[in-house]
Parts: sequence; structure tokens; C-alpha cells
Amino acid sequence: MSEVLNRVAEIGVVPVIAMKSAEQALPLADALLAGGLPVVEITFRTQAAAEIIRLLARERPELIVGAGTVLTPETVQTAVAAGARFAVAPGFNPRVAAAADELKLPFVPGIANPTDIETALDAGCRLLKFFPAEAVGGVKLLAALSAPYRHTGVRFMPTGGISPANLDSYLALDTVAAVGGTWIATQADLAQGHWEEIAGRCRKACELVHAARASKQ
Repeated sequence: MSEVLNRVAEIGVVPVIAMKSAEQALPLADALLAGGLPVVEITFRTQAAAEIIRLLARERPELIVGAGTVLTPETVQTAVAAGARFAVAPGFNPRVAAAADELKLPFVPGIANPTDIETALDAGCRLLKFFPAEAVGGVKLLAALSAPYRHTGVRFMPTGGISPANLDSYLALDTVAAVGGTWIATQADLAQGHWEEIAGRCRKACELVHAARASKQ
């Protein structure tokens, strides 16, 4: 994996945020940093995504800013121009993968079955988003999917239904590099400015990551 994705794996949790206004961006970034999670995935589910990524990349360079819901080559270009350091997609699109590779943007495509995994591996991707994790079978399915591909060095970032209640069970799998989650900062938190609560969830997530990894040693 790239240096950036290796760093994401070290952190262990990626807050996934769909943000409607750039006004919330810097307070969110400061809450994440204060809570010990120096990474965020800003999804292209809102028109403000590129502006937010650009602002965070410029004003909070210590934060690893990724672009989520990257569905087209054009969005790859927009993400790179805005300063995104990695990109994530819910599925695998070869045109998107090729665009990311051309622009040297680390890309994490979504997978849910063996065919997805093999297609992504063939494109050179080694960190894959297992999505939507809980809905398609959770830890049990990911453990089964991992077995035939473990020798390739592929690793996974489960996202979709992840919470403090099940985070440790995913991180217990040796093929899981990190998890993605929306629970760190909800739409209500952003709207109401619950920055201390967000920082507290970050701290708790870091504690859970540390405990889960310590238990495997």
C-alpha cells in the first residue's frame, strides 16, 4: 500500500463525513485532531465536498483528507485538484481506478464478493473497502472472503454499520487494516456544533483500536 494508506491503517478508524457546508469544516477538523484521529473521508455526496477538501488540505495540513463516494474519473480529477490524499468508492469502477492510478492518488474501491476482490487486485488495489459491511454479512463474511486472498497481502477497510459495539470484532481479523464509520460525527452533531462530543468519540475509538490490537499480540 501507499505511504498514505499505511498511515491510515496505523490510525485504524476513518471518520466518514457527508458535510453540507464548509463552515463546519475547520471546527470538525479541530475536533478530530483533538481526539487523536488525524484522518477524515469527505464524501462527494454533497456539492460542498470539493470546497471542504480544499479548505481542509490548505488550513489543516496535519489532517489526512480523503475523498469518498468517488464514482467517476472526473471526480478523481476534482479530488486531486482539491488536495485529497486518497480516494474511496462504494464499488469498483475500472475507469475510476485507472484515473486514480494515472494521477497517483491512492484508491480504495468497494468490494462485497470474490469477483470484486479479484477485479480490484487485478487493477493493483491492495486496500479494499468492504461495503456495506454489516448488511452483506459482517465479520463472518469478511473472514470467509479473506481466506483465499490472504496470501496476496490484500487488506480491508470495512464500512457500513460499524460502531463502537462491533469495531473490535472487525479489527480482530488480521486482514482488516482500518474501519470506516459515520458514528464519529453525525449530521446532527455537525448541525448543532457538538465538537467536544465528536472529540470524545475519537478518543474512545482510539482506545478501542488500541485494545483490539493489543489483544491480538
